[in-house]
Amino acid sequence: MTKKRKKKISMSSLRHVFGTIMWPRRYLLLFGLVLIFFNRLAGLVLPGATKYLFDDIIIPAQNANAVGGQPDMSPLRLLLIVVGIAICVQAITSYTLTRLLSIEAQRLISELRIRIQRHIIHLPVGYFDQNKSGALVSRIMVDVEGVRNLVGTGLVQLCGGILTAVAALAILIYLNAILTCLALVPLLLFAMISAWAFGHLRPIFRRRGELNAEVTGRLTESLGGIRVIKGFNAEEREMKVFARGVDTLFQNVKQTLNATSLVTSLATFLMGLVSVLIMGYGGMKIMEGTMTVGDFFAFTLYLAFLLTPIIQMANIGTQITEAFAGLDRMQEILELERERDNPARTQTLDRAEMEITFESVSFAYENGDEVLTDVSFQARPGSLTALVGTSGSGKTTIAGLAASFLTPDRGCIRVNNIDLATVELDSYRSQLGVVLQDDFLFDGTIRENILFSAPQATEEELQVAVRSAHVAEFTERFADGLGTVIGERGVKLSGGQRQRVAIARAFLANPTVLILDEATSSLDTESEGYIQESLAVLMRGRTTFVIAHRLSTIRQADQILVVEGGKIVERGTHEELIEKNGRYHELYTYQARI
Repeated sequence: MTKKRKKKISMSSLRHVFGTIMWPRRYLLLFGLVLIFFNRLAGLVLPGATKYLFDDIIIPAQNANAVGGQPDMSPLRLLLIVVGIAICVQAITSYTLTRLLSIEAQRLISELRIRIQRHIIHLPVGYFDQNKSGALVSRIMVDVEGVRNLVGTGLVQLCGGILTAVAALAILIYLNAILTCLALVPLLLFAMISAWAFGHLRPIFRRRGELNAEVTGRLTESLGGIRVIKGFNAEEREMKVFARGVDTLFQNVKQTLNATSLVTSLATFLMGLVSVLIMGYGGMKIMEGTMTVGDFFAFTLYLAFLLTPIIQMANIGTQITEAFAGLDRMQEILELERERDNPARTQTLDRAEMEITFESVSFAYENGDEVLTDVSFQARPGSLTALVGTSGSGKTTIAGLAASFLTPDRGCIRVNNIDLATVELDSYRSQLGVVLQDDFLFDGTIRENILFSAPQATEEELQVAVRSAHVAEFTERFADGLGTVIGERGVKLSGGQRQRVAIARAFLANPTVLILDEATSSLDTESEGYIQESLAVLMRGRTTFVIAHRLSTIRQADQILVVEGGKIVERGTHEELIEKNGRYHELYTYQARI
């Protein structure tokens, strides 16, 4: 990534922070600043009370005792009341501040997670093909955590630290300007080194977010593919891969710890140096009689009020630096164009039979190699178009284009003579039904997975879909029937059972356009016969695309497209293609021998 790009992202993050995060909460933050003002103002009472205690109460009382007089206790009682009130103010403001801002920070984190998830889920399918799901989970759940230091107590504490430091500095100069200057020299050196450290840490924190996403992504993959790992006795190899990722993450954390520990140690050293200077110069002035004991103690306490916020600001500055690194990564996501952001998509499709036409369509994935070249065909309303060919020939890509998951690089796809690139996706996909090759099911019950396509469907409609897809044949054997929990990706079901649930889900959607990608590939012969009958009913009156390696299942197709090398090399009905004695005849006779 270039420096120019980094700067752009940072400015975008700043605009996002102030425009959408802080400005809507300006009144809450302002109230927090008011609370921190009174909190820190109350905190300044104690050092001043110490000077008053020594110079105006204890020493006069000792002098009164020395001459046999009775010391006046009323100033001490008044002082204790004032200090007690100040402590109560500090406690109340601290509690209110933490409660209000910490809760608001957690609410903001929740809102940002929802916002990023909504943005990511509307990104094109190609984005998910290029990014690990675990890495995206990390983006949603981890990157936003740092904002609690912007809206929570972190930023307000930073402002409070600056306020305290300025007030303490003014009082220190009033008490003894020379002693204050001696103390400031090491502090200025510390400030310069801290500024350098923060600039050095930000890219490291940014890289940590990327590494965390990579490690999380790999871990998610390995847990999801545990059967493959165990099946190939690859536990040890997977452990090593994960260990390498964790070690890389550890090395990144070690870098930040080295830098922050250096700043902390330097702060300790410089604070000690300041203490030595104060003790030496202050002790000399007391011995000379030009400085009172009360002044010295007050100066020491106010100096602590100057130094402590500076150290706190260094820690908070590190946290805010980490927050901006996460926001940079978050902003990268939010700047990606969503599918629905295309201003050209203004057309809407009414529910009706659909004719889909490919006109010289070409498509390439990220590497630039064309997967499809000049593909043209017409799928009439209510027709069945079968796509056949060897693996990698482009069949699934054609189906993805027809489903609007992909967008052609060249050419045009028309739906009822309207360019699909200008159609609002909701109006098209609401009429789309898909049964994909991986028959993805969610962790939940069978009922919930079938209802996924139409949550408002009635029980009667659900039962029709269940019977049509022959789901009841195996759910009747389960104690909980349709309420059976099937586990992540439907792991508790067989391949054939998963496909029948996926087909039932497509039934319930009642689509106008249906895409079946190897919808019967995992079924036994008997089940396949039932499903073929059900699919015949489902496909009636619907424009259907079927991808099938088992050519015996598509003999009744209105047209069969033979795809090889990204091109349609043959087309026609089953009988026409057999008569041609070409590529389809070769594939069909080969399967027949098997």
